[in-house]
Amino acid sequence: AIMNGMAYHGGILPYGGTFLVFSDYMRPTIRMAAMAGLQVIYVFTHDSLWIGQDGPTHQPVEQLSSLRLIPNLWVIRPCDANEVSVAWEMAIGRRDGPTAIILTRQSLPVLDRSIYPPADSIKRGAYVLADSDGEPDVLIIASGSEVHVALEAKKILEERGIKVRIVNMACFKLFEQQDEEYKRRVIPKSIKRRVAIEAGVGLCWYKYVGDDGLVVSIERFGKSAPYKDLMKDYGFTGEAVAEKIIKHFKLA
Repeated sequence: AIMNGMAYHGGILPYGGTFLVFSDYMRPTIRMAAMAGLQVIYVFTHDSLWIGQDGPTHQPVEQLSSLRLIPNLWVIRPCDANEVSVAWEMAIGRRDGPTAIILTRQSLPVLDRSIYPPADSIKRGAYVLADSDGEPDVLIIASGSEVHVALEAKKILEERGIKVRIVNMACFKLFEQQDEEYKRRVIPKSIKRRVAIEAGVGLCWYKYVGDDGLVVSIERFGKSAPYKDLMKDYGFTGEAVAEKIIKHFKLA
């Protein structure tokens, strides 16, 4: 509410940060900022169960999907430090509404942009991060920390002769604003085996994977444990995701 007042006053760019799970307490004022088109920046950290031993009271599950449902709120979940920098640039440059930047607690690898597309590709919401030679057999869509899980799964699958495209979906709303030609270039209708990976509820992903697709998500509350143990327990490793894909699409 204070940040909204500062934005209404003008002359200052308000931002604030807290754990993602506590965005629930802020929802009415976030909704008001979006409704009024206020330039407010929210930095939500500790964005998944991988915060570890704080336990389920502090581990977000449904919050990401919930925030994405708010009209005019950009929810940006970067996959590395360079994308975080671009997300800040986007939030500072936006004048017609609020932006939520969603960050991890754990460290993430920084992608080598001489190999992968530039970080400012997230300005279009989603982009092809890694592709295959020829038509992909499987398309994997992921956001944030799960992009790295997707890349691990791609490596394992391609060792088994399965061609994979990875799409980094950093911001749903910006992707939906793109022209149809771009959206179909990133997620072609011809690729029927589609997978979405995100460490939260899968509600928002089904429109992209279709009726026959696979959503690797978390549909229950968390638990207190070291985050690497939780990733194994919930099946968020490259090996586990690769096996789920092979089983779901009967690729063995």
